[in-house]
Amino acid sequence: MAERELDVLVIGAGVVGAGTALDAVTRGLSTGLVEARDWASGTSSRSSKLIHGGLRYLEMLDFALVREALKERGLLLERLAPHLVKPVPFLYPLQHKGWERLYAGSGVALYDAMSMARGHGRGLPVHRHLSHRHALRVAPCLRKDALVGALQYYDAQMDDARFVATLVRTAASYGAKAANRARVTGFLREGERVVGARVKDVEGGGEYEIRAKQIVNATGVWTDDTQAMVGERGQFHVRASKGIHLVVPKDRIHSTTGLILRTEKSVLFVIPWGRHWIVGTTDTDWNLDKAHPAASSADIDYLLEHVNSVLAVPLGRDDVQGVYAGLRPLLAGESDATSKLSREHTVAHPVPGLVVVAGGKYTTYRVMAKDAVDAAVHGLDMRVADCVTEETPLLGAEGYQALWNARARIAARTGLHVARVEHLLNRYGSLAEELLDLVAADPSLGRPLQGAEDYLRAEVVYAASHEGARHLDDVLTRRTRISIETFDRGTRSAREAAELMAPVLGWDKDQIEREVEHYEKRVEAERESQLQPDDQTADAARLGAPDIVPLG
Repeated sequence: MAERELDVLVIGAGVVGAGTALDAVTRGLSTGLVEARDWASGTSSRSSKLIHGGLRYLEMLDFALVREALKERGLLLERLAPHLVKPVPFLYPLQHKGWERLYAGSGVALYDAMSMARGHGRGLPVHRHLSHRHALRVAPCLRKDALVGALQYYDAQMDDARFVATLVRTAASYGAKAANRARVTGFLREGERVVGARVKDVEGGGEYEIRAKQIVNATGVWTDDTQAMVGERGQFHVRASKGIHLVVPKDRIHSTTGLILRTEKSVLFVIPWGRHWIVGTTDTDWNLDKAHPAASSADIDYLLEHVNSVLAVPLGRDDVQGVYAGLRPLLAGESDATSKLSREHTVAHPVPGLVVVAGGKYTTYRVMAKDAVDAAVHGLDMRVADCVTEETPLLGAEGYQALWNARARIAARTGLHVARVEHLLNRYGSLAEELLDLVAADPSLGRPLQGAEDYLRAEVVYAASHEGARHLDDVLTRRTRISIETFDRGTRSAREAAELMAPVLGWDKDQIEREVEHYEKRVEAERESQLQPDDQTADAARLGAPDIVPLG
C-alpha cells in the first residue's frame, strides 16, 4: 500500500469498512484496507448476529429504514451470502387478549408484505398466529401464564465475525490490499486536504506512509477518536451504547423457536445458535475502554431477570456458558434535531480527501458502504463505475447450493460425518473444498479440536493460512466462536489450537507459550469483570489483561 498512491484507503475493518473496501475495489478503484486489531474485533463480532429488518422500527413508523433493511436481508439470504445467512424463527408471546393480537399481527403482516413487495422475501416463510396451546407446543419452556397466544415470524442470522472475514477476503480476491494489526496514527495533509495516513505495523514495529486520493473513516465507535487526528470538529458525534449477550446451552431452554420479548426499555431476544441460545441484549451508555467493553454482574442479572420472567424453568448464573459485550455506534448530532439519527447512518465529507461513515446497523452495511464510496467518488477526478455489490456474491456463495445438495456424497468421499460436512458448508460455502483438501493431505486435521468438539482441527490451520488470523485469540474468539461456546471459554482448546497454528505462522515453543498464556489471562480478566457490580469496576478488571501478545 505504501508503494504507490491508492484511489481509496479505508480505515477500520468492521462490517462497514470491509464492505466499503469491497464496494470500492469492485468499481475498479485501487483500494487499501487497514485495521488496528483484527477483522471485526470491535462491534462487528459482538452483535446479536441477526440480519433483520428491524420489526420494532415499524412501531416508530420508520418505514424507509425497515424497507431498506428487508431488501438487504433478502439479497443476503438469496444471492450474496446464502452460505452464511440463514432463516431463523421467532415467537412473540401475546399477553393481552384481543387488541394485542390485532396490533402486533398487523405489524408483522406489514413486515412480511414489505419484504415480499421488494421481491426479496420469498426465501422466508410468512408469519402465523398461534393459540395458547399451540404456542406452548412450539416453546414448552414458556410459563403457562406468561402468554395468552403468540405470533411466529421469521428473520435471518449469521456469524458476524465470519461474515466480515469473508467480506475482507472477497475484497482481496478482487485486488484490494488488506492489513490487520495496522494502526493509523495520523493523517498526511497538503494544506486543507488529507492526502494519506501514517500507519504503524503494531507487531513488526515499522511506520508507513500510505497515500490515497480519498480516505474513508469507517471506525465505528472510534469515529470521534479518528476524526480528532485531523483536528477538525466533526459534523456529528458517535456515542457508544453497550449491549451484552449471554450464551447458554440448548438444553437449558426447551423450544423449537427463538423468542422476542418486550422489556420496559426495548426488546429481548432469545436466539437459536447451533447447540446454544444467545440471550440479549442490554442498551446502556458506555464511556470507558472501547476496545474491550466489559459485562458487569448487574448486566448479567438484568438479562437473567427479564428472560426468567417468562421461563417455566428459570436460568441461573451456572447456566451461562459465555458472555460477550459489544458497543453500538449511535449517532449523536450537534443539536437535538439530529439525536434521533440513532440507527440511521450518515456520510460526511468534513475536509477534502476524507469521508466519514457512521451509525447504521449491521444489516444495512452494504448501503452504508455504497454511500461512503459514492461520496469518495465525488472527490476523484475520474469517471468511476456505479456500485455493483448488489450483484457480487461473497466468496463461498457460488456453487454452495450444489455442494449442499451433494453433502451426503461428499461425506462418503471424505469419510467425514455428514453433519461435519454441513457444518463446513455453512461456515465456508464452496470454500469448504479447501478445508477438505487440508484433511485429505493430513487426515489428523479431520478430527475435532479437543475441548471444542463442534470444530475440526483443519479450521484452526485454515484460519491462520487463509483467513488472516495472527494470534490464538483471533481463532478462538472470531474465526471460531469457541470462547463463548464452551464453559471453560476455550482454555482447554488453547494449547492444541496454538500448536496447530505454529507451523503456519512460524512460531517456536516460546511463542506458543506466550499465546496460550495471553489467552488464559484474557479469559481470567473477562471472568473477573463479570463478577464486578458496575461498569467502572468491570472495566478496570477487564483491563487487567494485556492487549497485545508479545512476539519473541
